[in-house]
Amino acid sequence: MQLSDFDFHLPEDLIATRPASPRSSARLLVANGKATHDQVVTDLVDWLRTGDLLVLNDTRVIPARLFGTRARTSTQGDTTAKIEVTLLEPRADGTWAALVKPLKKVKIGETVRFSDELSATLTGVTDGQGLLQFNLSGDDFDAALNAAGAMPLPPYIAAKRPADAQDKTDYQTIWARNAGAVAAPTASLHFDDALMQALDARGVQVTYVTLHVGAGTFLPVKVDDVTTHKMHSEWGQVSAGAAQAMANTRARGGRVIPVGTTALRLIETMARDGGFHAWEGETDIFIYPGFTFRATDGLMTNFHLPKSTLLMLVSALMGTERMRAVYAHAVSNAYRFFSYGDASLLLPQAQDAKPTS
Repeated sequence: MQLSDFDFHLPEDLIATRPASPRSSARLLVANGKATHDQVVTDLVDWLRTGDLLVLNDTRVIPARLFGTRARTSTQGDTTAKIEVTLLEPRADGTWAALVKPLKKVKIGETVRFSDELSATLTGVTDGQGLLQFNLSGDDFDAALNAAGAMPLPPYIAAKRPADAQDKTDYQTIWARNAGAVAAPTASLHFDDALMQALDARGVQVTYVTLHVGAGTFLPVKVDDVTTHKMHSEWGQVSAGAAQAMANTRARGGRVIPVGTTALRLIETMARDGGFHAWEGETDIFIYPGFTFRATDGLMTNFHLPKSTLLMLVSALMGTERMRAVYAHAVSNAYRFFSYGDASLLLPQAQDAKPTS
């Protein structure tokens, strides 16, 4: 299984830099077994059955990108440097691991000021990442970060435009509540209140889990033999109530369908320990073709980067040749790709088109 098996040509103009408006008006490619259907996200209600369960990731993206200034006084006079910081994750000692650019312009013990309220001191460096101790904590830190920070847009969007105020709404799910992610569970960005109401009326149930998506989700695979790739780890939690909802769904013949690869990776991590049960911890599960799914009956997800672990994941669910055909169809029909792009509904076991019950 080679990295080249998961490559494809993607025209630059298919990379979305803004989401569809309204959210649920995005296109939806339904891969129903071997059949392919061109739909829109509002049609999701027609492809789900009464008694199906959607598993939603309720992580909240923090405005993790900060722009600040380092000031230094020396015998040669006062100097300043502009510093860009992307927060990665909090550590047990109260510091934050962060990407600091340029790291060489900040010395251990120096402070970077981001606003009148928010500053951070560089306390150490590990694995090329800076360790930052902020001057605030708790609610005060959250408020100052929300005021000073920008949404950490994926590199392929940030390279085209800076994050702005609109992204603080667009790059957040409508049910986000547990702060800690530095990337959004992007398949969930297609859901709005109208779609949630339609799903409820259909009899489709929902439950929530938490996986704090890390910046590692954008890391490229650098090995030719994909089975030797080491995944980044992310913290997640499945509550007893969510696990019971999944177990009950399966018991009555319904389907468990995670929305997004983050929710899927979390519930499959849970299931490695034996069925549906409460689970909490770090997961570095790597899903590629040959993987046995124990908790997942289908998946709603966006379109992923060439040679990415997420493309390997959907290939594991649907089959590599099938996903090649799905992506070729998406490209030829000008679907919009990546975080702000269109969506797909992947159903390994074909069902009758647009079921009515």
